[in-house]
Amino acid sequence: MDFLTLFGIYVAAVLTCMFLVCKYSGQQHSPFNILLSYVTKVVAPFTPQWLQRFSHWIFHRLFHQRSSLFIYLHILLEGAVFAEFSLEVFGFCREMDSSLTSLSVPYVLLAIKTFFFCLCIKTDPGTVTKKKASSLIPIYPYDRRLFHPGVFCETCQLIKPARSKHCRVCNRCVHRFDHHCVWVNNCVGARNTRYFLLYLLSVCGMALAIGLLTADMLLHAVLRSGLLRASYVDERGQQQPAGPLFIVQHLFLTFPRIVFMLGFVVFVFFLLAGYTMFHCFLALVNQTSNEWFKSRGLACRRCRPAPQADGLCGSAPDRSERYCYSRGLLGNLREIFFPPNAGQKKGN
Repeated sequence: MDFLTLFGIYVAAVLTCMFLVCKYSGQQHSPFNILLSYVTKVVAPFTPQWLQRFSHWIFHRLFHQRSSLFIYLHILLEGAVFAEFSLEVFGFCREMDSSLTSLSVPYVLLAIKTFFFCLCIKTDPGTVTKKKASSLIPIYPYDRRLFHPGVFCETCQLIKPARSKHCRVCNRCVHRFDHHCVWVNNCVGARNTRYFLLYLLSVCGMALAIGLLTADMLLHAVLRSGLLRASYVDERGQQQPAGPLFIVQHLFLTFPRIVFMLGFVVFVFFLLAGYTMFHCFLALVNQTSNEWFKSRGLACRRCRPAPQADGLCGSAPDRSERYCYSRGLLGNLREIFFPPNAGQKKGN
């Protein structure tokens, strides 16, 4: 089995896992979760106790506690990609008379991405405190479907405003909670969703620019080498025209680091493009990923109506559809980029 076959199997396996995770992530009894539970039960009896405790500690540290490890990993991967692009691809593109304007696009997007990346890390996502809770409650009405009045957070010791959630990683309640992102080591909430969206868009643009410039360089290398008109002698001694498979193998042997970097960038682009489109859709309909998952049957069982607390909030939205907080395209975008302040009531 040659290298390209193994690489194809690897890509197919990764894409299959991505599909299963994306398709069944909102279901508790999904095939992915069932398979993972089954594998865990089968492997557990043969795994030493110290290894189980160590793996549990590692996963707990990585995904259940705030850690800067993924920030450093992000910087490391980004640095490796730009090092390869700057040291090899940039020079080849200059030899092909590529303009400095087109070659500067990835670096401009890198600067923009870094700016929004730092804002995602440093900006408070909208922490709900005892002092702020009473002024945040009027902003959104409780829909009494996903968010009920009078729900008390035992950890923060406060009444949770509508669209807020307690983050176990950060150990705080966050207003208009979306999710906790390990890559920025921070929650995404009311105050930094705009920066998170712009960060995702800039990363996708950066990956797309690097991918297009690198693919253009490899295409010019193939055209200049005359591989499209070349031929080779196979194992039976017959002359065969150089097809796409032969050209790809030639590129792997001639530019191994560049081809590997291009494959990684393309993989990251398609992965993040889907994720970015999902969050752009949520922004257009004024919904968070937390609310999206809850609407698919993952609502907290402890969050139930408290009739005695109805006076804490305004009337429930009249609409019963899923996007009950939507106020139209422009209104939703205005709320993302100009979030309401404490005490400012948002009508539905």
